[in-house]
Amino acid sequence: MWDRVNSFALVSYIPEPLAGFLDRMRQELVPDCFLRAHVTILPPRPISSSPGAAWDLVRWFAPQFAPFEVDLTSVEVFPVSDVIFVNIAAGSEQLTKMHEAMNADGLRFPEPFSYHPHVTLAQNLQPDQVDELTRVARARWAECSYPKRFRVDQAVFVQNTRDCGWIDLGECRLGHDDAKLVRGLTDLLVL
Repeated sequence: MWDRVNSFALVSYIPEPLAGFLDRMRQELVPDCFLRAHVTILPPRPISSSPGAAWDLVRWFAPQFAPFEVDLTSVEVFPVSDVIFVNIAAGSEQLTKMHEAMNADGLRFPEPFSYHPHVTLAQNLQPDQVDELTRVARARWAECSYPKRFRVDQAVFVQNTRDCGWIDLGECRLGHDDAKLVRGLTDLLVL
């Protein structure tokens, strides 16, 4: 059993082969980062409801959004947090609408930064690392031969753990009312 914490997020995983390229790039920039390449819909947050009630909200909202295309553009840096990321052009508006709709009820959280759709490449860096790692990230991104466009067609409810990072709790296909639990409901309700 995982040592779970009250920290949840809603993401959409990036498909292969682009995901593998981004995962390798992240490993080069931050060797101890083992997150799967994803776009965040709801950034990590504690929830005020039970995980089951939060999952019910996700299952209710996800079918209301049709799948859409996302275009990844340039490597940028958030100025305050020094997070290195790939910016999103097409699809940014749809991700923002999903974020605004789902940041409600038991999933509501006063986020420290305004929501900006992106794909994180490196974070929690030392100030002296940022310029060099940004240079490396831009060079690697320029070498990417895979299409930088993909379809967002699912939302995955994830929970943070102290021992193994993030675990998938449930997945909803956008535009469909067929949400499935990756773990059993009893697992969802355990904190």
